[in-house]
Amino acid sequence: MSGDKPNPPLWSSALILAVLAAVCTALVAVTQRTAAPRIAANEQAWLEQSLAPVLAGLSYDGKLSESTLVIPTPHTLPGDESVSVYRVFADDQPVAALFVVTARDGFTGPIKLLVGIAASGALTGVRVLEHKETPGLGDLIDSSRSDWILQFSGRSLADPDVSRWAIRPDGGEFDQLTGASITPRAVVKAIKETLLYFDAHRSEVFARSGETVDAGAEQE
Repeated sequence: MSGDKPNPPLWSSALILAVLAAVCTALVAVTQRTAAPRIAANEQAWLEQSLAPVLAGLSYDGKLSESTLVIPTPHTLPGDESVSVYRVFADDQPVAALFVVTARDGFTGPIKLLVGIAASGALTGVRVLEHKETPGLGDLIDSSRSDWILQFSGRSLADPDVSRWAIRPDGGEFDQLTGASITPRAVVKAIKETLLYFDAHRSEVFARSGETVDAGAEQE
């Protein structure tokens, strides 16, 4: 029919789509650039909030995450991956080291722990960061579910003796959980291994020479 309008050429439609795609891409980039500082700040605040409970009562300078050490594999710490250690100082003197380690042998899977150790070698505190243990049994290792994890504060390789770093059914010093022994056994073992590592590598842990070192790495 003479009144029909001609269809726009293909190149015109393609150009419109290309312009729209470019505009959308630019908007996404601007949004990401604008949101990035806020996201980073939120992540930093979450990290600081997660680290703080194992340092209750201790004085230190700056933020807890300002001096981070990464211990690559292989090492003698719990877990099969690199371990992050947050070093804490006051007046340039070491106060504590906070180890993020993984107990490999939980009942239903790995258990990620935050183990705080004072420069003296005593535990400043222990917290569970991630786990998949059985609700009502193994999950009582979480400080939000029970106070079981709090029994380690102030303990060291000398209190109790290293030979007594086990749950009571295994001849050790520490309580198990009612109806659960595998989970607390894994946690106690991981804490003991972390204390032993710290005792053997204290100077390397607090060294200021670099953020990534071979502290305690196994030699071929």
